This record gives sequence, C-alpha cells and structure tokens, in this order.
Amino acid sequence: MNLIFFIKSTTVDISNYTIKDIPGSSGRLDVISRCVLSALTLNSTLENGVQIWVFLDKYGTFIFNSDLFKDEYFPKNEILITDFFVEIIKKTKKREQNPETPLDAVEYSNLSIFDAIRNFVGKKYKTYVLNENGTDFRNIFSGLNSKDDLLFILGDQSGDLLNNKELKKLNLTNLSFGNRSYLASSTIRLIKMNLQLFI
Repeated sequence: MNLIFFIKSTTVDISNYTIKDIPGSSGRLDVISRCVLSALTLNSTLENGVQIWVFLDKYGTFIFNSDLFKDEYFPKNEILITDFFVEIIKKTKKREQNPETPLDAVEYSNLSIFDAIRNFVGKKYKTYVLNENGTDFRNIFSGLNSKDDLLFILGDQSGDLLNNKELKKLNLTNLSFGNRSYLASSTIRLIKMNLQLFI
C-alpha cells in the first residue's frame, strides 16, 4: 500500500519569517509542519511508503516522501522542521543548492492540486476528500485491502478547496470521521490509526 496526503495553504508567507514567532511570521506554516510530522512519522520514527504533498499558493508544490529521508537526520519536532522547510522554500525560489539541510530530499513540483489529483486517479489510487458531510470512514475502510494505493485530500485552512467547482467535477468520494471538526494533523493520525485497525 502507498499512502499519500494532500494539503493546501493559501496563507503561508515566509517573507517576514522568524523562528521566534513561527505562527505569526509564516502565515501558519507551523500547521503544515505539524501535518508533515503526523503523515511521515509514528512514535518519532519515519514510516515507509508515505508521502505528503504540500500545495502552497505562493511558492509551489513540495513533496515529502518518507522513503527518501534518513530517520536519524529527519527533524522530528515542529520548530526544526518548519525552520528547515523555510530554507527549502528559499532555496527553491532562488534555485540555490546551499546550505544543505536534512530536508534536501523534498521534491518540488509545478503541478496544481487538481492536476496532481487527476494523475493519481489515473494511476488507480483510491482517492478520498475529507469532509464532515461525507460517508462514514468505517464503511469505506472496511472494503480496503493491503494492495490498495490511497490518496487523502485534506483541503485547506479556509475550507474553500472543499467547495471548489473543479474539485467537485472530479466526483471523488467524500470521507467523514463524524461531525466533530479535527485539526488536519489530527485527521492524518486518525486515518493512519484506523487503516492499521481495518487492514
């Protein structure tokens, strides 16, 4: 099984970034960093076969693939991963190679979120949009098996992605963990935990 998460942000802006005030100076890049950690690690250890694609409106698409990092060097707290991610964004923008960081294995893409979704649907990934009004996850997960490749779309902080006409045209399955609102990072943990229980 390959497991992929998509998350989008319209707010991330590192032009005034300072490590002393990550939430206030980065347009909530800390939220994205929390999602990356939730997706790629379990009990502070890198998992295998997991990716998270981060779609930043101002900077492009960044792909974190757990199989490309070394566990002993991967930054496993929110402050460190955010600070290194800022360096990766700056290096990508300036097309520079230095300084080296533990996140240099992050890949950059020009793909929009919709093009990326279409690509994975074409590769036969079972693709789900996280939505409180969707189908109960237990009904979906009970029909999965270990050979399925899965893509989960978490949306964005504003909720605009879920209402996007282009996303709705793709006619994807909406998946729900109930009426309660969860942080995106918590939703990722719930998905991973329940996949282990069902598969």
